[in-house]
Amino acid sequence: MLLSGTVVVDASTVVEDGGVVIDGDEIIAVGQAADLADRYPDHVRRSYDVLVPGLVGAHVHSVQSLGRGIADDTALLEWLYEYVLPMEANMGPEAMEVAALLGYLELVESGVTTCIDHLSVAHADRAFEAARAVGIRGLLGKVLMDKDAPEGLREDTDAALAESERLARRYDGANGGRIRYAVTPRFALSCTEACLRGVRDLADEYGLRIHVHASENREECAAVREETGMENVEWLDEVGLTGEDCVLAHCVHTSERERGILAETGTHVVHCPSSNMKLASGVAPVETYLDRGINVALGNDGPPCNNTLDPYTEMRQASLLGKVDALDPTALPARRVFEMATANGARAAGFDRIGELREGWRADVVGLSTDLTRATPIHDLLSHLVFAAHGDDVRFTMVDGEVLYDDGEPTTVDADAVRERAAELAETVV
Repeated sequence: MLLSGTVVVDASTVVEDGGVVIDGDEIIAVGQAADLADRYPDHVRRSYDVLVPGLVGAHVHSVQSLGRGIADDTALLEWLYEYVLPMEANMGPEAMEVAALLGYLELVESGVTTCIDHLSVAHADRAFEAARAVGIRGLLGKVLMDKDAPEGLREDTDAALAESERLARRYDGANGGRIRYAVTPRFALSCTEACLRGVRDLADEYGLRIHVHASENREECAAVREETGMENVEWLDEVGLTGEDCVLAHCVHTSERERGILAETGTHVVHCPSSNMKLASGVAPVETYLDRGINVALGNDGPPCNNTLDPYTEMRQASLLGKVDALDPTALPARRVFEMATANGARAAGFDRIGELREGWRADVVGLSTDLTRATPIHDLLSHLVFAAHGDDVRFTMVDGEVLYDDGEPTTVDADAVRERAAELAETVV
């Protein structure tokens, strides 16, 4: 297949009248469309206004999709313990699968080809099967909670780790390598020291990544400090949950020492600006992290604390929030934010050869329309993508050379049936 249009190779390189040639699951050529058409005359040609690398949702909660909008105007710990965790505890196997399907459909419809997904305590198998059905690339993990969790979610420590191991053995590398397993403790307050240290042991034994929330809210940080005598990131470092294989969501409130730990250990941070604003958690020091060499990716978090999984909305929010926080219009420019949503997210997820459109890389490609009043004129394409584009501008989403979304229609699952069943289940779960 030869895809043609204006090609955004990466955050710094745009090819006008460009093309991307796909063979199987790989990009075999990128260049001028006319030249590629001569070189590959037998390839079916499809045209889009803009072609971009698949975006990476580096922190999402697909299984919270049934709770979109249920907990507006609440702070983090109230939001979690009074609304979201009770909802998760009410979710049976079918609800978990349908919620995950709904979340993954929203992602691929919005141009997200890879996600790092924090599931729930129970029925994680159903979410993995949903990811397989939709075809999204994902780093997914069952949540561990062995203390301070509501009935239905609190687990025995050994049982929680054993279930994580079972899931890792079954799903890590599934669907041709598109699915990988992450060991996923919810956060420090819901896990004993034994559980957190067990997470590190399990990750080391199987070569897995770790995905955990950290330092999202001042009340959370104070509670961790009271329990452990340490700051949140210091405690995670003490129990082994920092390093290149660790992805920490939020990191809004960190000390200078904690930032040094993140930089020295190569730990990845995921910025979730809309969620942090909606829950009034604060503003993460993103430019400080980036300037220190810390890899920062971008995530939407969950539908109950964002209401959308649209990555284009999140890019806009990230840049604008950074500028307001710094009172500096040059802070977090479009190109830097686009890199956070693509290449940086790929690094955090641990998938190689994704996040850019390059020869020999995975064929994760998104086509967008700019035939819109909102897209007229375009003086700077990266500016348009970050500040004006929407997820519903996406017309085409491909993962590993497989088309998952085409001209407004998902191709792998019955989206109408998923939405209908999701609406029914939401009435009983929430």
